[in-house]
Amino acid sequence: MPVLAVIPARLGSKRLPHKPLQLLAGVPLVVRVAERVSTIGLADDVVVATDSEMIANAVKAAGYRSQMTSHTHGTGTERVAEVAATRAPDGFDIILNVQGDEPFVSAEAVAGALERVRAGDDIGTSASPLSSDLAGEPSIVKVVVDRQGRALYFSRAAVPFWRGEEGAPPGHYWRHHGVYACPPDVLERWAVLPPTALEGAEGLEQLRALEAGLTIGVAQLDGGGTPPGIDTEHDLERAEAIWALAHEETQ
Repeated sequence: MPVLAVIPARLGSKRLPHKPLQLLAGVPLVVRVAERVSTIGLADDVVVATDSEMIANAVKAAGYRSQMTSHTHGTGTERVAEVAATRAPDGFDIILNVQGDEPFVSAEAVAGALERVRAGDDIGTSASPLSSDLAGEPSIVKVVVDRQGRALYFSRAAVPFWRGEEGAPPGHYWRHHGVYACPPDVLERWAVLPPTALEGAEGLEQLRALEAGLTIGVAQLDGGGTPPGIDTEHDLERAEAIWALAHEETQ
């Protein structure tokens, strides 16, 4: 089942202006994500979807592919769907959407998302255990799943709520990774769904799909999985530290 990986990127982030072009270890963040997805090797092609010439030029300068998309898109899913509509006829059975702020996305996270789709879910994604001390950070998205590993809800709040006097036990919170996989026809349906109140309240486009009845299978990974994505200046500083530590260990 050939896989097309699409990385949506725009300049309009409010919490971290010009986020895709912010530097991580001296290289634009969106380029770091393209590097990572290409290195994992689970996609047959990788393209950055953007409405910004600045982003497109940075991607091209680094040797990666980009495709210009409409500036009217309200979500990354809509941007990815525009690319998929032109590329799916090339023979791609699964579209992999990796958020442009996930430079450390793991091979396990991507493989898990793809496997959930191959197993029959409409949409596949992944999550890993989250420590209680990070559960309250709104920039880290949490997911609650059912017994079949399908998403019940995504939130920026610390869900499910823990009412015990002691801290929540390990495995109580699960952090969602910014990666989605789905067949082209499901992506097309998702992209044209009307926005919902829950989506607007949380700022999470996957809630639109859940409310419409699409199943989102969540591959629950062992261990810490992928480090958190980058939404704020603090996240970027943390990413720099993670990058520096990882490269110290490999030298």
